[in-house]
Parts: sequence; structure tokens; C-alpha cells
Amino acid sequence: TVAAAALQQRGLQCRIVEKQQFPRFVIGESLLPRCMEHFEEVGLLDTLKAQNYQVKTGARFIRDGKICWFDFSEKYSKGWNWTWQVPRAHFDKVLADAVEERGVPISYNTAVTNVEMFGTDSITTVVLPDGSEEKISAKFIIDASGYGRVLPRLFNLDKPSNMPPRKAVFGHFEDKNRPEGPDGEKITFVITRRDIWTWIIPFSNGISSVGFVGNPDFFKQYEQEDTDAYLRAMMMDIPVIKNRFENMPFALDAKKMEAYAVSATQLYGPGYVITGNSSEFIDPVFSSGVTFATESGLLGAKLVARALDGEEINWQKEYVDHMVQGVETFRTYVNSWYDGALQDIFFYTHADANQDIKRKICSVLAGYVWDETNPFVTEKRDRALDSISKLIKVLD
Repeated sequence: TVAAAALQQRGLQCRIVEKQQFPRFVIGESLLPRCMEHFEEVGLLDTLKAQNYQVKTGARFIRDGKICWFDFSEKYSKGWNWTWQVPRAHFDKVLADAVEERGVPISYNTAVTNVEMFGTDSITTVVLPDGSEEKISAKFIIDASGYGRVLPRLFNLDKPSNMPPRKAVFGHFEDKNRPEGPDGEKITFVITRRDIWTWIIPFSNGISSVGFVGNPDFFKQYEQEDTDAYLRAMMMDIPVIKNRFENMPFALDAKKMEAYAVSATQLYGPGYVITGNSSEFIDPVFSSGVTFATESGLLGAKLVARALDGEEINWQKEYVDHMVQGVETFRTYVNSWYDGALQDIFFYTHADANQDIKRKICSVLAGYVWDETNPFVTEKRDRALDSISKLIKVLD
């Protein structure tokens, strides 16, 4: 929808083809401040503000009873200091309705079955809700199909992710025991063990999302056919979660995801560009999914507009290299999180009040992974994290 809004702003005709019917559930309920710039640029920010979603001003991490809080207003990079926690079914429908009201047609319950490329032109075959076929001609295709991965699937562009396989089990609950004030509004990450963590994401409608993520071996001890009971069994072993959600009814049945990391061999070609989760998805731990989707969608749309205007676009430099910079930065942090080094840095910087390190890491957590004035974003980021981790071990 961000890409469609950007194209519509530039006077280009576009059409959205969507396999599902909105509203529909999708994971990725915690946004990052970076994506607020995207919503503002394409004129969708006021529409979203009117929804009164839960404001997110940072992220709280809990390990062994200790709390580490990252406040986005104290980050190193310039930019937005807040964002939202959103029920994605509602959020995505609001955005879709907004671009549709601007004149962008959306075909729901419409599946893509084939794409033929003729240079930069294309014909896309879709199956409509009544079962009939339609062929859509286009000068350019932006694939924002997420886990559907339409073009990677049709063009054999899928490739195995280099991330270890992990698993997630999650659901929505009524949150009647939510703490009063800011503590009840904060997104919380509870570290169960180094390779297992749990999220609590409160929404403004009184519902909260709860999920477990990590090494698949951890889940075997709880696994059972009833996924709701499966999730509840895990929740009852975490005191901070049990005290808040015991006996709370489900607002959305529990769901499972396994080996969710994905990648693609290439992100563009004559007449198409691949964006968001269609191109790459790493891990939900730092809530990067929506930010990558809006960053890539907006950038891709701008480049498409220039290409259709006759300009020669260096897609590798202007699109791929830019997106890879952000993906690889987050990949570094995700890997460091699961090996425990980043967790140690989080709690050390909090306890020891090393504000310079904390501010620069906070910028990454806020989604400012393209600010190369930040040494924790550049190619030396691995070395920076490794050096701090080793120093902590010496000091401890």
C-alpha cells in the first residue's frame, strides 16, 4: 500500500492484486520509528493517527528479573522518537482502504497464477473470486506479496536463508490484568534462555499479542495437537506472563510458524522489483519486518516512477545495495542476540549507564540502519559488538 500510494502521488496508474480478503491476520504487530517517515511521505500518517493505536516509545527487555529499557527519544540518529503497536488485520485494512479511496483499485481474493515478461512489459494471469481468469498488462510489477512470494516462486528465485531454523508460537489474548500506566503499554521481551524469548505486545483495544520464538528444540517439551493449549502451557512456565494472562480468553487462536527465514537470489529484473518479505525475512526479534516492507516499497516505487519516465536506473546500487545494508545490519544484531552477546551488552549498558553505546544501539532498534554515521551500523558493526562483548566478559 505504501508503494501504491507513492505511485499514485506521482500520477501513475496502478492496481493491487491481493490473494486474501482483508481484514486478515498477519504477523508483525510492532512498528519501528523509521517507518513513520514513510507513512508521512506518502500522505498516510494522518489516517493512521486517527486510529488511536497504542503508541510505542521504546522497547523493554527482561532477563532474570532485571529490566533494560531503550527509549527512542534517546537514540543517536535523528528521526522519529515513537511509532505504534498495531493489530495488523485492522492496520493493513486501514491502509488498503486509504489507497483505494485515492483511486487505486484493489482486487481481493484474486490469485496470481502466471507472469509473462516481455522485456519490461508483462502480462499477469490471475484467477478472480468467481473462478474466471483475467490477464493484466503492466509496464512494471512491484511484488509486495510477503510470505506468498509470488515472483520468487514463479521465477525460481527462492534460495535458502543462511539463518538457523527457528520456530514461533503466538496468539492474542484479552488483557484485563494489564498494569496501569506506561508499564502496561510497553512492548516487552522476556528472555527465557539465551536462544528463547517471548514477546508481549499490548494494543490500545485491550488485547495483547503474546508469542514465543527461538530454537525449535525448546518447543518439543510442550508440543501437543491443540495449538491453543500448546501456547498456554508455555505461558504458564513464565511467571510474568502467567500472572498477567492466566485464564485470559483467546482473542485470536494460537498459530505456529517454523523455519520462517526466507531469501531470494535477486531482487529486481526487467520490469519487476521484489520488496518486503517477498525478498527477505530474518527474524521477528527486533520488529524489522514492516520497516523493511515500507522502506523497500517506497524506494522501489520511486525508482519505478523514474524508470517509467525514461531514466536509466542502476537497480543494484540504488535499490539492492541500499536494502542489503539494512538487512545485513539487522542480521548482525539478530545473530548476536541469539548467541547471547547482544543480550549481555543490553543489560551491561543499562546497568553501567554507558549512554553513548546505548544511544547508538537504540538507533538500530528504532530502524535507523541506514545512518552510516553510526559505527554500530557500518561494516565495522560486527567488530564493535564483539569488542564490547569481550570487554564485558573481562569486567564481569
